[in-house]
Amino acid sequence: MKELQLIISAYYQNKTANIKTALATVVKVDGSAYRRPGARMLVSESGQITGAISGGCLEGDALRKAQAVIFQNKSMLVTYDTTDEDDQKFGIGLGCNGIIQVLIEPLDYDDPSNPVLLLEYGTRKRITSTILTVFSLLHSRATQIGTVLLRQGEQEILSSNLVDTTLIVELQSVGNQYNKNKSSVVELEGYQGLHVFVEVIKPSIQLLLFGAGNDTIPLAQMADVLGWSLIVIDGRKQYATKERFPTARQIVVSPAEEVVNKLSFDANTVVLLMTHNFEYEAVVLSQLLSYDLSYIGILGPKKKSEKLFERLNSQGKTVPEAHIFGPIGLDIGAEGSEEIALSILSEIKAVMAQRTPLSLREKPGPIHD
Repeated sequence: MKELQLIISAYYQNKTANIKTALATVVKVDGSAYRRPGARMLVSESGQITGAISGGCLEGDALRKAQAVIFQNKSMLVTYDTTDEDDQKFGIGLGCNGIIQVLIEPLDYDDPSNPVLLLEYGTRKRITSTILTVFSLLHSRATQIGTVLLRQGEQEILSSNLVDTTLIVELQSVGNQYNKNKSSVVELEGYQGLHVFVEVIKPSIQLLLFGAGNDTIPLAQMADVLGWSLIVIDGRKQYATKERFPTARQIVVSPAEEVVNKLSFDANTVVLLMTHNFEYEAVVLSQLLSYDLSYIGILGPKKKSEKLFERLNSQGKTVPEAHIFGPIGLDIGAEGSEEIALSILSEIKAVMAQRTPLSLREKPGPIHD
């Protein structure tokens, strides 16, 4: 999500400066590659790059091709075959073993449905969006149809470049069929060689951080690097300030009894209780039990969490312990607020991605599913 945010920001900067741009998107991967479908980079005619489509191996060549796309004002599908042992033919050492399809599209600032604006529309609301990108492997040298459809809830936006009504109906059907939780690449039946990258874009993680002490500042900074949406909550107005937490989307100062009703929750919301105030957190946790949250983290020793659970059980409330993490964080030997923040954010990422943390060298098979 952070990469998309940076691309959208760079897009508007280039638009203001009247600098032409193109968008390169990984749309299909067979075998091993550093990035998966959905990886993007924005390229300006002056050679500035925002984002990445590989670990740095393909960017140089893709930059030159993107500049050609800008000059010719025609989209292009580029195939990088890294299965060839002699990958020096690219002038680079890729170290991968896959075939990577990269779609490069020129961006028209006057088109309200150009690819970057579709991405922006898809990230404005905190609901899952689906974006469809069409490309032809059979006619890879021809001008590509490209990013053409966004669906977000009941809203649907079609690209002005999509004029084939039969294809529109087919894509709408694909959008309905594959509007799941996972992106996929499908081949259109009846359209020889035409593929669709059905990309699912979920909202960024919304982090409700209860606690504005000094130990939460590094965590807030790291959450911003990740592109997470941060809301800082505390009952102490001298701590919960914009000066201390400049990257917070919202700062809420409120007593524990009232604060939860002032917040909004969705499927990508996680909660951290880091106030160092047992009574405050007991009240907040009691109210949070009404919401279906995948992750509630409690800072402090295990005895603190057990005491909180005992308090809630005595009130006749059922505690969903499977979704409550206390002590908070992964066991990485963390010491100090920065390392503890790393431990906490890593655990949140693993839980939200439904992964069991382990060293990648211990994982059987490829890194990516």
